Amino acid sequence: MAGPGGSGGPIGAGALAGGARSKVAPSVDFDHSCSDSVEYLTLNFGPFETVHRWRRLPPCDEFVGARDGEHALRLELCPSTDNSIHVSLGACAYLLQSSPAGGSSHPCVVSLTLDYNVCPKVTDELENHSQDLEFLVKNCFRGYTGDIYSNSNLKNKNDLFEYKFATGQWTEWKIEGRLPVARSAHGATVYSDKLWIFAGYDGNARLNDMWTIGLQDRELTCWEEVAQSGEIPPSCCNFPAAVCRDRMFVFSGQSGAKITNNLFQFEFKDQTWTRIPTEHLLRGSPPPPQRRYGHTMVAFDRHLYVFGGAADNTLPNELHCYDVDFQTWEVIQPSSDSEVGGAEMPERASASEEVPAPGSEERAGCKKSRDVFGLDFGSTTSRQPSLPASELPSGRLFHAAAVISDAMYIFGGTVDNNIRSGEMYRFQFSCYPKCTLHEDYGRLWESRQFCDVEFVLGEKEERVQGHVAIVTARSRWLRRKIAQARVRPPLPLPAQKLEEEAAPAPREGPPAAVGAARPALLRVAIREAEARPFEVLMQFLYTDKIQYPRKGHVEDVLLIMDVYKLALGFQLCRLEQLCRQYIEASVDLQNVLVVCESAARLQLGQLKEHCLNFVVKESHFNQVIMMKEFERLSSPLIVEIVRRKQQPPPRAPSDQPVDIGTSLIQDMKAYLEGAGAEFCDITLLLDGHPRPAHKAILAARSSYFEAMFRSFMPEDGQVNISIGEMVPSRQAFESMLRYIYYGEVNMPPEDSLYLFSAPYYYGFYNNRLQAYCKQNLEMNVTVQNVLQILEAADKTQALDMKRHCLHIIVHQFTKVSKLPTLRSLSQQLLLDIIDSLASHISDKQCAELGADI
Repeated sequence: MAGPGGSGGPIGAGALAGGARSKVAPSVDFDHSCSDSVEYLTLNFGPFETVHRWRRLPPCDEFVGARDGEHALRLELCPSTDNSIHVSLGACAYLLQSSPAGGSSHPCVVSLTLDYNVCPKVTDELENHSQDLEFLVKNCFRGYTGDIYSNSNLKNKNDLFEYKFATGQWTEWKIEGRLPVARSAHGATVYSDKLWIFAGYDGNARLNDMWTIGLQDRELTCWEEVAQSGEIPPSCCNFPAAVCRDRMFVFSGQSGAKITNNLFQFEFKDQTWTRIPTEHLLRGSPPPPQRRYGHTMVAFDRHLYVFGGAADNTLPNELHCYDVDFQTWEVIQPSSDSEVGGAEMPERASASEEVPAPGSEERAGCKKSRDVFGLDFGSTTSRQPSLPASELPSGRLFHAAAVISDAMYIFGGTVDNNIRSGEMYRFQFSCYPKCTLHEDYGRLWESRQFCDVEFVLGEKEERVQGHVAIVTARSRWLRRKIAQARVRPPLPLPAQKLEEEAAPAPREGPPAAVGAARPALLRVAIREAEARPFEVLMQFLYTDKIQYPRKGHVEDVLLIMDVYKLALGFQLCRLEQLCRQYIEASVDLQNVLVVCESAARLQLGQLKEHCLNFVVKESHFNQVIMMKEFERLSSPLIVEIVRRKQQPPPRAPSDQPVDIGTSLIQDMKAYLEGAGAEFCDITLLLDGHPRPAHKAILAARSSYFEAMFRSFMPEDGQVNISIGEMVPSRQAFESMLRYIYYGEVNMPPEDSLYLFSAPYYYGFYNNRLQAYCKQNLEMNVTVQNVLQILEAADKTQALDMKRHCLHIIVHQFTKVSKLPTLRSLSQQLLLDIIDSLASHISDKQCAELGADI
């Protein structure tokens, strides 16, 4: 499957680009079977799933039943060595089953595989082990053995086993040199052909060391302890680890009194840990998951998905998602049909075939051969209505999770009342290409191309350039300043030259292209702002976020305080909240007095209150007043601290709603809908009809417009709009502008036909718009809109779609004939409909239709 931003399935970028420049749209394969009950069309192109969806898979009682313990489900996705399984054998997942409750029956290796059925030999009982994420049980670093149910005879292990799929046997690696301490409940993953293990429990204490071992040559390899640096996570156990974007992520886990819901990332390149901050999350935005242990975390595309675990004596079943690129959390809301309909069954068990009865050797897609079971992941897509209704998985801990293709599988675990489950669930990821709106505007800010305003800042008159369109869309205060500057008479020419010579050089991007006339910059003076905090503020205007400096460093905290001061003056509520949250989270014993004094000087009352409350805490007060910095405080501030300690003020209610302001998307939407009319600087001509727009916004979102404005900007400021040789409808063009300005993709299906090739013609930075056009056509071609889509298909010469619309019209003519839009069709389209009716309907059917009409 092509990932987000890929070629889009059977229709490659080259085909689409070619289609964008010809009269015939890209060919699409349609299912031309159409019954009287068919009201929409299913297309067969593009890899993108439209919704998140849970499905419960059939249980396999013999697999593990209600007796399994803790599992680690892993997936083989890359070629492996030494006769072990590789991708050509199919997508497979393997787990190591723990021993049954209360008995001494041997544990078994359970194989969930596409077409593999072997009987491995197991050396001894293994429980609570850890496996790598890509080489599966090929390399299994041991956990502990014994009977976990009676809590007896438990013993940690530190041996390493390899599972050979060709022979179905385990072999132990004999490793010379230092070994990691024996442990259990640790995290493990594979990266760059190495197994990496982190933390765990050694029987007496939790650990936070890290070890790695190469997997290529077992004869020469040895364990190496990793010299970690940075913000190393606390010692912990029962946590998951996942690799995404060439980094390993660790979330929460059991760490005693230090248990938190922090997310840490490990850079393999420089072996440095970093705590992922949450201070940038606005109050009212989705928070990180609760602290927990026994949960799972998997990576898919740019996201991490956290499910289950024990969170403060509860077993939550929400699925949390972390976007690695945008550093934001959200709770996934699955499709409503996740809770209705039948459970999925393997395709081979069709409606006419008998499903094996419980107790048989092959049941519900699970094949048994002694201790090895196989589940065919490639055949879990068809439905069997007679099975129980599907449902969302209940909360659980110590379950298994693995990603196979574009879905996550959840298996087993402990549910309510310590019941061990044998359920298996499949979660379908929605995998559209991501929205690049914030990145595109951020790239415009970094490049400083097409700047048309220059801010003169502070007493030093430092200059920072920007774009009128973005700034006036985001800040009303700056909008008023720019509007005032536009009506102010220009300086006399000599004075202007003197000012240019005396002023410092502006902060700008690369020089303009050769031959391009550099436009005159509008100058706006802002005496209350300095350049550095103003640049941070500008970055927020373009991207809705700020690049946080080092947490806790006094200079960086003071910088964000200056930004906070500007945000208050410029009335940017969203930026106010971001700055406050960062500062409050950064205040500690080392910087609290400096921050408090600065807050008093800048008249930032809320931050000053936070610092005073921090100082007078029982655990902080004695340490703070013994510092040398305390002696240098101003007398009024010392008095205020002493009085606050002696008589704390009553606490004000904190349940009042917080105004987090408007987002970049909301502001750009309002700007397109009329708020930015007075700042338009380009005219787009659609079949002779003018549509004012903003040059900087078009250039930020489209490489086509960027190249045009950089190299051959039309002198009259007018640009003719087409998609190849096809001129879109005015409605479709407005849909495209909504996508360009604020990333909106909702549109009528007929617009999708016009815009299907637009991403390639206009050079959008991924094919997100095309993916949504595909979904729109796939799901929303109905009897009610088939005539509008027929018109669009005829105009765009999308012949496959036109044939399919005619097919629907013929088979649903009784309904279509009653639509008022039928009478407004062109003569040629009416003749096409008559011709299709004549070709597909017999004389008898014509008579029946005439009687109905």
